[in-house]
Amino acid sequence: MGRTGQHPRSALGRLVADVTLAQLVDWLGRFRDLVTEKQSYLTELDSAIGDADHGSNMARGMGTVMEKLGTPATIDELFKTVGMTLVTSVGGASGPLYGTFFLRIGTTAGAVSGLTYAEFSAALRAGLAGVIARGKAEVGDKTMLDALVPALDAWDAAASAPWDAAFAAASSGRDATEPLVARKGRASYLGDRSAGHLDPGATSTALLFEALAGALA
Repeated sequence: MGRTGQHPRSALGRLVADVTLAQLVDWLGRFRDLVTEKQSYLTELDSAIGDADHGSNMARGMGTVMEKLGTPATIDELFKTVGMTLVTSVGGASGPLYGTFFLRIGTTAGAVSGLTYAEFSAALRAGLAGVIARGKAEVGDKTMLDALVPALDAWDAAASAPWDAAFAAASSGRDATEPLVARKGRASYLGDRSAGHLDPGATSTALLFEALAGALA
């Protein structure tokens, strides 16, 4: 069912959503909790190859997001609030990149309260396209894409429980950034010295999919 997008209908004849608005709000809350819990660790990673602010930026940004959410009626309304809040309240590259990711998800999902797995995948893919367009990076550059791209590929390939497959792939992608030499962002200024460190953006992206797995399981 994860790949076909075919789903049973309710008694009223409507498609039964695989991913509901309530689950997506839960996803964001779980992500806020994880980046808050791991704030010091993310900052430690960023202090080695960046500006030492990724942890504080993500924790502050997601905290502000959850304060502003209110009770969204549709998925596009939810992610418009999330995206605009991150773009306007988070410094560095993480605010614009994560903000663009969530904005594109909402635009693609539309004014609905639930999505099939296939529809949610399409929305996530639109978010990925936004990150690529904004960051001008590719897999192997030692950025959040090294976790995000394999996560979405694993989601699409999974025959069941795509959230678990995506989380596992994001975690592997995060780990694979350690030996890489950064080719984008602040870390790229270090050249070969950027090798030997996990990428902070890939690490927070793995947390994003850990939160998603918790919300959808």
